[in-house]
Amino acid sequence: MSSTQTRAPELLRQLGFFSSTALVISNMVGTAIFTTTGFMAGDLGRPGLIMACWAVGALFAVAGALSYSELGINFPSSGGEYVYLTHAYGPEWGFMTGWVSFFAGFSAPIATAALAFADYLGYFFPSLKQSNASLVLGSGALSLRLGAGQLVASSLIAAFTILNCFGVGRVAKVQNVLTSTKLLVVAGFVIVGFAAGTGSWSHFSEPAVRTSTVGLPAQFVVSLLYVMFGYSGWNAATYVAEEVRRPERTLPLALATGTAVVAALYLALNMIFIYSTPIENMKGVIAVGSLAASNLFGSNVASIFAALMALSIISTVNAEVTIGPRVYYAMAKNRAFFGAAAAVHPRWHTPVVAILSQGLCAMLMTLTPFPDLLLYIGMSLTLFTALSVGSVFVFRSKRAGWQRLRALDFAWPLIPAAYIAVGVVMMLYGVFTRPVASLTAFATVGAGALVYHFGLKAQR
Repeated sequence: MSSTQTRAPELLRQLGFFSSTALVISNMVGTAIFTTTGFMAGDLGRPGLIMACWAVGALFAVAGALSYSELGINFPSSGGEYVYLTHAYGPEWGFMTGWVSFFAGFSAPIATAALAFADYLGYFFPSLKQSNASLVLGSGALSLRLGAGQLVASSLIAAFTILNCFGVGRVAKVQNVLTSTKLLVVAGFVIVGFAAGTGSWSHFSEPAVRTSTVGLPAQFVVSLLYVMFGYSGWNAATYVAEEVRRPERTLPLALATGTAVVAALYLALNMIFIYSTPIENMKGVIAVGSLAASNLFGSNVASIFAALMALSIISTVNAEVTIGPRVYYAMAKNRAFFGAAAAVHPRWHTPVVAILSQGLCAMLMTLTPFPDLLLYIGMSLTLFTALSVGSVFVFRSKRAGWQRLRALDFAWPLIPAAYIAVGVVMMLYGVFTRPVASLTAFATVGAGALVYHFGLKAQR
């Protein structure tokens, strides 16, 4: 038997610049931009500060993307943070980031996006809203909810999980269509809103009575938590680096382009939100996009916007279902994760076991209250993205032949240091304000350490 016949199936380099950028955009443009500005209106009380907060958040997202670009061109293989932390800090940290990615990096975000999809459909079918769950067990962060919305969310996850089993090329085509649809929806809403909507530029000079008692400088930093959640996903292309054509060129371009496009969209969306509605009337509103559409065009158009947003969120679900299993696959190849995750289907060239396992976990997580899922995700991912950005310092000082990204050399080490500083502030705020969800995130990290020490380490 020839070596060609006996060689195990591998991932294929099928993704170009457009598909890689589409993954970044789809992962970033999720639910946060359409749900958080109402909270910021009450916390900050000034339209200019809201816009400034989103602008600063964009700069920090670019700082993270630039740092990851340098990591990506030096490690052009699938796995993202797992690859970087393994080389920088050792196999235990590599395993823990993959462990956390399975739960908080992908399964939980998939669940939140699917739940948001159901909530937007709840504009037409109220029973799909989380608040109308027919069965609630427990209370607060430890409660479980089951209803029509959770069933719809789980069905969406199941559909894209199955689709992803049948080849990344086919999925990429679907993703490109969904991403294009999302961009058209957002861009169309902004353009038509300014051109034909009933708004007023005077809203930008009308403050609101603040609902927060925290001083404005401190509150500005705190509000970055919402903003950074909105920008999360800028690192998406690094997770499929092994399936990207010419990764040394494509990865930096995809990360930078995707982040820049999303930053422009977010700033434009916040402008149209404020143009449509005085921030005093926006305070505490979750569905701020529907509120803006109602004020600009009336209730009939608002219903159309809700439907289009539900369609847009589908692309986020698909992108995250695609990317996550590549992390577990990369780990399993190095015997740093459960071996079955490395199994690649001989015909479809996809890590089927990893895809199905993630889908099942995400469907179970739809039972968790939405706000607690968001904080759990933020706390977990902030820790490991900050550690990954920090690994740039390690590699630059200790690794021979390290390729430096010219853009990251600007004012070195300001760019990565700023990202790490913001991450630390976010984590401290989470611990002091929402201890249950925060401790759950850290418990997940601790559980990963135990699994590694008493399971995989002995096996290795």
